[in-house]
Amino acid sequence: MSKINYKLFFKFFIFFPLIFYFGKRSYLAYDEGFYALQARWILEKGNWTIPLWWGDFNLDRTIGLQFLIAKSQEIFGENLFAAYLPTTISSIVMLIITYKLHEELIGRKFAIASPLILSTTFLWFDYSHLATQDLIYSCLVTIGVFFIVKTNSKKEIVYIFIFGTWIGLAFMMKTFLVAIPITSLLPYLIKKKYIFTSKYFWLGLIVGFTPFFLWTTSINTFLDKNIIFYLLEKFNNLSKENNFTNPFYYYLWNIPVTFLPWSIFSVIGLFHVFRNKNSQVSILFYFPIILIILISTFSTKTPYYPLQISSILSLNAFIGIKYLIEAKRFKSIFIFISSRIIPFFVLSVIFIFLFLFKTTLNFNTKENTFLICGLVLFALTWSFIKKSQSTSTLISILIIGPYLMTSCFLQSGLFTDRSREIRETMEYVSSLKTINNRVIKVDKSSIINTASHSKIIRIALLTPNLGEGIENIKNLKSSELAWSILPKEDKEKDTNYEIIYENEIISPWKLIKKI
Repeated sequence: MSKINYKLFFKFFIFFPLIFYFGKRSYLAYDEGFYALQARWILEKGNWTIPLWWGDFNLDRTIGLQFLIAKSQEIFGENLFAAYLPTTISSIVMLIITYKLHEELIGRKFAIASPLILSTTFLWFDYSHLATQDLIYSCLVTIGVFFIVKTNSKKEIVYIFIFGTWIGLAFMMKTFLVAIPITSLLPYLIKKKYIFTSKYFWLGLIVGFTPFFLWTTSINTFLDKNIIFYLLEKFNNLSKENNFTNPFYYYLWNIPVTFLPWSIFSVIGLFHVFRNKNSQVSILFYFPIILIILISTFSTKTPYYPLQISSILSLNAFIGIKYLIEAKRFKSIFIFISSRIIPFFVLSVIFIFLFLFKTTLNFNTKENTFLICGLVLFALTWSFIKKSQSTSTLISILIIGPYLMTSCFLQSGLFTDRSREIRETMEYVSSLKTINNRVIKVDKSSIINTASHSKIIRIALLTPNLGEGIENIKNLKSSELAWSILPKEDKEKDTNYEIIYENEIISPWKLIKKI
């Protein structure tokens, strides 16, 4: 028993450097800063029903993630670690489910490889350290895939019940987009149509949708029409041409880039599964392919939409690696590329970075050190790959390289302290004696474009005592403070305002005081 516990402890501990970071953090503006700010207003105003945005109703999304962040901060304190906790927990669960999917679809041997591959892909690693709904939603989709795989008869009521439950919970995160993974699973669901005749599936569906039903019942009392119409309006806007509209072939290049360094292995695995008519071809091949086709037809295309199939792509990456190692006609070229070409390419990237981009990219010493160390360790590890090594040794070395690189990347702060310069500036602003924990309001009329909006979101999150949004600075009373753009011409015309603080980092915003 102690031996089993030791193995379980080791399997958890190995992911620790990829999941946890205890250094200083800061938010991106979109979308995590957006959700974090809404969660802050939930706690400050005690309004757990209506998503707010600078005092107005924001009705284009549910309150699911904001509720989770606020509840986490209510329990564990209003700090950034608590804000990221829902994503962190979902990351851990998704890795566990990926491990179990490997056991179900491929076998128990090397089952730890697939979650390790997943945790070192750029896409998953990036979003597992963002306080957004995307990783949580993708975790729910992966849970749904796992439990439909586990369901082999109508008698397995627990699996059927959970498969029904995830749909409603995922709807609370991404609303109508949940239809995409369900449609992609149809080839598999057709074979298991007995699920839909089970009362436990429908019971699970009701339980899963309960949070959404309770929320809609609560929020509708404040609205002129049902919240579902506002959500449909947002979905219709996303399905039309907008700023995130991309060509049909967008994911043909985006997925290989965001799934680095395992992209080519995943593609090989997909073809291998299809060619050999694997017994789980519906899940390993048709599910991700149909999903990619569906999201490609949708007007809005973003890098994180494929996150929901990242576990399946990781399984395919393992299959591709194993195939290349065991295929005599491909093994030599595979070993040569992995042990020579890729390390040379990575070292070239380091050289180019040091001599051409180091001065232009505003990385500090810590960021530069961990970034370079990670790339060097990756190149060095893969250079030890040899043809004579066993399958298990080759798989281990292939995974260790990206594992060390990704661990260094996390500890650099590049994926956690994403607005470092603004954070450092705001730490100084908060220390000013003239501030002295006073309330600072926000001039909403200064939010004139996306850039100014992005900047004020990050500034507001780092403002210790954030006040209300005001229509313009004329609404300020004597001695009150506010964040405002306050153009130079306005300052010259009106001397009733004093600039307390300004610099290039937070520009065009200035901290002003009404005299």
